[in-house]
Amino acid sequence: MCGIVGILGKSSVANNLVDALRRLEYRGYDSAGVATVEDGTLDRRRAEGKLRNLEKRLLAEPLAGRTGIGHTRWATHGRPIERNAHPHMTAKVSVVHNGIIENFRDLRAKLEAKGHRFETDTDTEAVVHLITDELDQSNDPVAAAHKALNQLQGAFALGIIFAGHDDLMIAARKGSPLAIGHGSGEMYLGSDAIALAPFTDAITYLEEGDWAVLHRSGADIYDRDGARIERPMIKAVASSLLVDKGNYRHFMAKEIHEQPEVISHTLANYLDMAAARVNFPDLGVDLANISRVTISACGTAYYAGLVAKYWIERFARLPVDIDVASEMRYRETPLPENGLAIFVSQSGETADTLATLRYCKANRQHVASIVNVRTSTIARESHAVLPTLAGPEIGVASTKAFTCQLSVLACLAIAIGRARGEIAPEQETALVTALTEVPRHVAAILRNEDIYLPVAQDLAKARDVLYLGRGSSFPIALEGALKLKEISYIHAEGYAAGELKHGPIALIDESVPVIVVAPEDELFEKTVSNLQEVAARGGQIILISDAPPEKAGCKLAAHIPMPVVDAFIAPLLYAVPIQLIAYQTAVQIGTDVDQPRNLAKSVTVE
Repeated sequence: MCGIVGILGKSSVANNLVDALRRLEYRGYDSAGVATVEDGTLDRRRAEGKLRNLEKRLLAEPLAGRTGIGHTRWATHGRPIERNAHPHMTAKVSVVHNGIIENFRDLRAKLEAKGHRFETDTDTEAVVHLITDELDQSNDPVAAAHKALNQLQGAFALGIIFAGHDDLMIAARKGSPLAIGHGSGEMYLGSDAIALAPFTDAITYLEEGDWAVLHRSGADIYDRDGARIERPMIKAVASSLLVDKGNYRHFMAKEIHEQPEVISHTLANYLDMAAARVNFPDLGVDLANISRVTISACGTAYYAGLVAKYWIERFARLPVDIDVASEMRYRETPLPENGLAIFVSQSGETADTLATLRYCKANRQHVASIVNVRTSTIARESHAVLPTLAGPEIGVASTKAFTCQLSVLACLAIAIGRARGEIAPEQETALVTALTEVPRHVAAILRNEDIYLPVAQDLAKARDVLYLGRGSSFPIALEGALKLKEISYIHAEGYAAGELKHGPIALIDESVPVIVVAPEDELFEKTVSNLQEVAARGGQIILISDAPPEKAGCKLAAHIPMPVVDAFIAPLLYAVPIQLIAYQTAVQIGTDVDQPRNLAKSVTVE
């Protein structure tokens, strides 16, 4: 994940900006830079690679100025070279940015037609020129920034400074976290409280859609409509060595809300967003000649692999075997020539998954691992590593790691389909475009979190809960049941909706909530038939769907509306409400959400 810092200081800020960026190194990055306002003029220093390269640059070419912003970048649009590193700037404005500006191509075309000259391959530069264009018309930095923000689509966090304005910084949050730090005659900005820990423990977290105007005397915060609002100042307990919960009650809640940002960065690692194409790394095997894909994992990672089976078989027309690692390692499964074995693990240390990996290697399979820890054992023993960029996941119940695993697998499915000639260029463009919209849609879902509270209050009284889904929604139903039982301790089971009449229907009565994951796709009408079977037996139906509730054709206990999207990305989006349902139910019951009984984050024994 990229990192943002900003300082309105009493003395030169360049070195403090670098120190703050160092505390965000755990997020991963490929370039870094800082910009300051000195004597009314903007200046910057940038460097590829690690922060030590930026430090060397600053030693050779010092940067003065009491107002500045800094950034560690993980490349999204454009290669990780100095020209594409942040901060980006014109003579009037400098910007650092996390996330994805979805409509940057349209903005760029309009601004180039007005005479603006672009120098980078990034989406961020469109923001810089858009604000500059508004400044050319009004010469009011705050008004210009607000007008520009209203034209941006996507999920993002922004830090903005202006030439000629030594006591001004603007911050904006839409889908990516951002915190304001309060000092004595100084103000700070950071992606999280860790970056600001050496300077202040007085923190205000911006909420979704907020934007703020910072001066050394304080901050004025506004909502997306421009109305002045108040956000609480809290005492942070973050140290430079610890991941902080921020203003969330639990790490799980924080990690659920980090998903727009971490999905953005994971997708950016595998997509050329400017060209709307997959830019997948070389796995060391010819994807066009793979005979079969074998996927193995445990728990939540297994369900990510199960979604991938639907994707790869549909879009690449390639057979996929999937099994839980604890079973596959012992059944001596025959493996084909030219097979690709994929192992999915958050920690990269899962014992059963590692043992199965070694079995596949011994049987001449080409091994690729999807892990969140690139130095893990599974990563080291793989022929190719496909990292998720979720950052540290503290909550035992996986959330952001799951959606990042899905993001990598979605890109892999497209890459294999293209290599095999099963996906035409125009279809690839459509699928990649849909993927780039995921962070924005996830952010929109998270804005409506209050709708889950009544559902959670009812579920907290239940002894048994059923989850149903069809197609790629079936693994999401399985994941929903797993999440609920592992953190709320309520018995829950996930089923393919078509299996309802083959046994589970016997469990349904008026006391059993039935959660149905049902995007309005080609299987929706089939799922509606199952809904009516549940309703006829008095089951309490909670429908998660983009279809209007009346299309269910029966009485619903609750309807959780979802955005209308391409069916391809539905699993990524529908993962979020099942996380929120489980989380809020556990909170209602009062269980230990982050550290459920009997569970561990990484299972390193058999």
